[in-house]
Amino acid sequence: MQRAEPQEFSRVLSSMCTEPHPTARAAAERFLATNPGDPGTYESVAALEREAVDLLGQVAGLPDPAGYVASGGTEANVQAVRIARNRASTRDPNVVAPASAHFSFRKAADILGVELRTAPLSEYRANLEAVVELVDDDTVLVVGVAGSTEYGRVDPIPALAELAADAGALCHVDAAWGGFVLPFSDHEWDFSDAPVDTMTIDPHKMGQAAVPAGGLLARGPELLDELAIDTPYLESTSQVTLTGTRSGAGVASAVAVMEELWPDGYEAQYRCSQANADWLAAELGSRGYDAVEPVLPIVAADLPDDRIAALRERGWRLSPTEAGEARVVCMPHVTRSMLREFVADVDDLADGRGA
Repeated sequence: MQRAEPQEFSRVLSSMCTEPHPTARAAAERFLATNPGDPGTYESVAALEREAVDLLGQVAGLPDPAGYVASGGTEANVQAVRIARNRASTRDPNVVAPASAHFSFRKAADILGVELRTAPLSEYRANLEAVVELVDDDTVLVVGVAGSTEYGRVDPIPALAELAADAGALCHVDAAWGGFVLPFSDHEWDFSDAPVDTMTIDPHKMGQAAVPAGGLLARGPELLDELAIDTPYLESTSQVTLTGTRSGAGVASAVAVMEELWPDGYEAQYRCSQANADWLAAELGSRGYDAVEPVLPIVAADLPDDRIAALRERGWRLSPTEAGEARVVCMPHVTRSMLREFVADVDDLADGRGA
């Protein structure tokens, strides 16, 4: 069998994961054989997980956080819905989320038997009036997105949290991608800005940890208690995670890289990534392509479908938005020189020199 090699990142433009930081890579390799799902056996990685949660709390403005290191944003979002459903008394629970919410909420609704109500957007953000219309006595969770997958937009989190509180529902913020860039922006998005109950925030995205290293934060441990099940054959007596066996490598890498980069290293990376996004949007705009303003380091531009296909033929890993725009996520591995090469290929194809 031919040996497979990992794909290089030199032409990956649409991924929300990136090359792990060297510190994260080294830590992950040391903890490959550990399982934080069995904290009685793997005590050192269990202690590291508590440290990871504390560090994520620093990033997200929560001084005494509860939570755990998940496999990624999908698991954390499913768990947030599960918490809200389990604590509610209604027999017909519903979740209200903006149309920009990640598709993992559709998975959560299907798995957990809750109704997902989707509110339309206004300027790529949740339309508050539409959310109000959808919330009722059976609403158990109101979702806000802080750094949407397609356009990097941030919903009005304080207003959504207030709506949730008025309805007796929880408020969940999906900051899976945005959580490690938003602290350096002017957006109101975290626990210190609003009475948010739960949050998804992934070290393995802009946090530069090794995959898998997602994150679920909760304002207090009583929320995680809604997830607890007995574990009779483990030294620990209960478990709140969705998966049993989990990656100690992800936990260790998350701690190592957050200790290395928070806050100054992350801020420097954000400034660089945002500058790259602004540069790319301006370059494409000057060539007549409509580009959505990159509020965070994501660029969406209306390249023709055949142009996107041709760019992929040239090796660019480029994915479209639902509306068909080319979507470039300016992750740490996406450098200015890489973007210059990309724009040169866009120009070359526009001049009719083929794929």
